Parts: sequence; C-alpha cells; structure tokens
Amino acid sequence: MSKETPQQIWENLIAGNRRYAADESNYPNSDIAHRVQLLSGQSPKMVIFGCGDARVPSEFVFDLGLGDAFIVRNAGHVIDATVLASIQFAIDDLGCNLLVVMGHQNCGAVKAALGFLEKDSTIPTGLQRTIVEKVSMAAVAARAEGLERQSDVERRNIEDTVDQFMERIPHLLEKIEDGSLGIAGIYYSLDSGLVDPVILHGVS
Repeated sequence: MSKETPQQIWENLIAGNRRYAADESNYPNSDIAHRVQLLSGQSPKMVIFGCGDARVPSEFVFDLGLGDAFIVRNAGHVIDATVLASIQFAIDDLGCNLLVVMGHQNCGAVKAALGFLEKDSTIPTGLQRTIVEKVSMAAVAARAEGLERQSDVERRNIEDTVDQFMERIPHLLEKIEDGSLGIAGIYYSLDSGLVDPVILHGVS
C-alpha cells in the first residue's frame, strides 16, 4: 500500500472537519483493537501544532482517532526550542507528511497581546509574559498593515508561526519542493466548528 501524499492527507483532514462541524463524526480508530495494535509503535500521517485552548481539541475538530496525528499544543501556539524539536521529530523520525498550524477564534493569548498594546494595559508578569511577548509581534505586524480586529491578528499569528517553522527548520522547504511535505496554516471558528486555510505550502 503506497503512502498517502500530503494533498490526500490534507483533503481527508478537511473532510473530517466537515463531518465534525455537521455533527456527523465517525470517531475512527478509537476501538480497543486499534489501541492494542498501537502498542508496537506510532506512525501518524500528520503533525498538528495548535493552541492549548480547551475548546479546540484537534482529534475532535478533524474527526481523528488514536495514532492518526502527532499533536503539539501550547498557549497561543508560540514557538520555542522544544516545539521546534517536537515538530522536527514528527516529520523526520515519524514520517509525518503534513504539518498543520491551527489558530482559532477568540484566542486568549491574542487578546492578552492586544491588551498589552493598549495604553492603559500592562504586560503580565511571571511565566505568562513570554507568551504575550511572542504573540505581540504578530499583533504589531498586523496593526502596521492597518489590521485592527482580533481575528485579523489571530490569522496573522498563524502566518507568522508557519513562516518561523520554515525559517528555523530549513529542510522543510526542500521537502515541500520534492512533494513529500505539505504545510497548512488554518483558522478554526468556535461558532461554526469549521476551519479555513490561512496559508498553504505544498497543498491546495
């Protein structure tokens, strides 16, 4: 059986999201037999990097099952060394053919970053400061382009995250060019349950 192409994986992912949004999920690969089968190892088709928001569980959003996707999440989907290492592991060692970066509507990290940019707001102290500082870069860039709405900044943050992956893991571009990898930056709407593309490389 031949390996699925990034385009095929992407199309199946979108089909799963459409099922979820229509309340027609199949809940695949979730039975006991499949769980036991995975004892021998994992071979996910895709890696999904998204926000840690409890309202955006990737497996539900795309109607996925056990072993289907390697999931990495943190608040605001901000990149650090551990995220880069996790993504590279999923692609180089596990053979994932699709990298998905998923932002979403009403993101708390983006809201905090926008609040920081207001004159009467202050940046959080403690460990949360790092998240707000990183997301603020997307907010500043969006405002420089005349984009003021939170949804615009959320989308810009997705674009910036994809760009950072391509800059900081250089061989991703080679994989896109030889057809072995696709990258999709997508935006999830909490109200509709649907995702839509923001930036695509190697898939359409």
